[in-house]
Amino acid sequence: MTDEKTLRERQEIDAAVEGKTIIDIFDRNAERFPDTPAVLWKSGDEWQQMTWSEYHRHVVEAAAGLQALGLSAGDFVTIMAGNRPEHGAADLAAVLAGGTGVTVYSTFAPEQVQYVAANCEAKVAVIENLGFMKTWEAIKSELPSLQYVVMMDDADHYETADWVLSWNDLIERGRAALAEDPDRIERVRSSITPDSLATLIYTSGTTGVPKGVMVTQRNVVWTAESVRRAVDIPTNPRLVSYLPLAHIAERLSTHYNGIYLAGQVYFCPDMAQVLEYIQKAKPQVFVAVPRVYEKFHARISANFAHHEKADLIKKALANNIAVIEAEQAGRNPGIGGKLKKALFDKLIFSKVRAQLGMDEVVVAITAAAPISQDLIVFFNAIGIPLYELYGMSENTGPATTNKPGNNRIGSVGLPLPGVEVRLADDGEVLMRGGIVTAGYYKMDDETRETFDADGWLHSGDLGKFEDGFLSIVGRKKEIIITAAGKNVAPAKLETLVKNHPLVSQACMVGDARKFLTMLIAIDPEEAPVWAESHGVEFKDLASFSQDPAVVSEISTVVDEANGHVSQVEKVKKFKIVPDNWTPDTGEITPSLKLKRRVVLEKYATDIEELYTGADA
Repeated sequence: MTDEKTLRERQEIDAAVEGKTIIDIFDRNAERFPDTPAVLWKSGDEWQQMTWSEYHRHVVEAAAGLQALGLSAGDFVTIMAGNRPEHGAADLAAVLAGGTGVTVYSTFAPEQVQYVAANCEAKVAVIENLGFMKTWEAIKSELPSLQYVVMMDDADHYETADWVLSWNDLIERGRAALAEDPDRIERVRSSITPDSLATLIYTSGTTGVPKGVMVTQRNVVWTAESVRRAVDIPTNPRLVSYLPLAHIAERLSTHYNGIYLAGQVYFCPDMAQVLEYIQKAKPQVFVAVPRVYEKFHARISANFAHHEKADLIKKALANNIAVIEAEQAGRNPGIGGKLKKALFDKLIFSKVRAQLGMDEVVVAITAAAPISQDLIVFFNAIGIPLYELYGMSENTGPATTNKPGNNRIGSVGLPLPGVEVRLADDGEVLMRGGIVTAGYYKMDDETRETFDADGWLHSGDLGKFEDGFLSIVGRKKEIIITAAGKNVAPAKLETLVKNHPLVSQACMVGDARKFLTMLIAIDPEEAPVWAESHGVEFKDLASFSQDPAVVSEISTVVDEANGHVSQVEKVKKFKIVPDNWTPDTGEITPSLKLKRRVVLEKYATDIEELYTGADA
């Protein structure tokens, strides 16, 4: 039964967003904040920007251009590009033209791109450059609905192709159309309702084909309003967009919330450059997947170890971690610990945050995959307010979150305002509220399996509650059942192992086996750094992964991780694979989730070797 507080919150949010779409908020920004920067990007060595009024005009022109190409109500525009202003503009323009924008992961194989474009019957594709165009050329003959490809760059290579035009050509066509008929967009705009699609989010999928999650305009504004009520974020916040916009985490946090909060969004085209953009933007809200924080932690820790005041930093960290752990345990850390924490922050960690560009962060969020508790403690110890959030594409991104003043490290927090979260009899996490999307596009059976008649979204995740805080303990479909009949959720141990800088991914094995084993992939960026600092020669990833010093290091990591789980959850043997796991090679999704089935199939021989001979 819904508690009165949640019901009241839901009614308040319903009233606040009644009749509104993200386009309404976009229009509001142009009127209320016409001269405030909306989007910023780097061109060569120079930073460029568009204000809200300029960005709004640009989007309207792009929408008119799409109309001139024949886009009409119900049509889809696929977008395949990095994080740049044209990406967001294309998405909004598709909606203003009466259609829907659908971002495709840039790491998708041609057959996956073809599946998405065919599934939504895309009429126009907006892509970034020649590299992406090769994919679309290869699949165009299989896409009868596709009429045009708009290229942000490199369109001059296709001057004789009547189905290809540049982004600038699209804008020019839009200007000409508006000059002839100034009200053409306004007439379509009135047909955009809260029930209209805002986008399809094609889940990258750990199994099977991608499913297009139908995110409505109401889902977007309802979720954004719920998040606004959950966390106190300043007006016009600075944000950095760098994760794939095909992922709901990035799409909500910088694209939709950027509009809802009239933010200033810095578009970073390459995740490897994110630190540079953070240092420029000084974001007030920062969202990342755990792997990003793991890399930050590795770099910061390395700098600490080589700092001239390394001993003092070590003492400061130990003190601050002790204070945080005491507070988390409900103990008084003592006035001495608190005073030292404040002093260390002023003398050391405030400077660290300033160097990182994270000295004005109000809230940093980790989401999309499990994260080590030690990482969250570490970042809070150096003064970066990192909180874990939980959600999925099917609920428009967030469902629960920790936040300032209400943070239980190790949990994924409390339900967002107006959101119901409960556990089914088997422990599955169920959610209900305005965040829950309309189902899967053209997949009625899958929709009925996941979204029930009473409005509950069945997440597929297993959870537990403690004092109202939700913790995720595993996936229903990823529970390992050993030969002894023991049910083991692999996420905890895998996360503990992945916390080491050298480890990029870990995959537990053990279904119908007498004991658990693990396959471990090395991080190719960290490997040369670790090798140099440990006197190990680095030639390539394959030879490095078999080096005795590396095997010894990973063995220690596994032993330490085993110390944090029960006997039945411990890994008895492991193997370091010689390969880099990427979305392109297929072992992980574009959002860096493990594709367990793919790994088990690819390394079947290696797995059998782990179980050959005497029992562990």
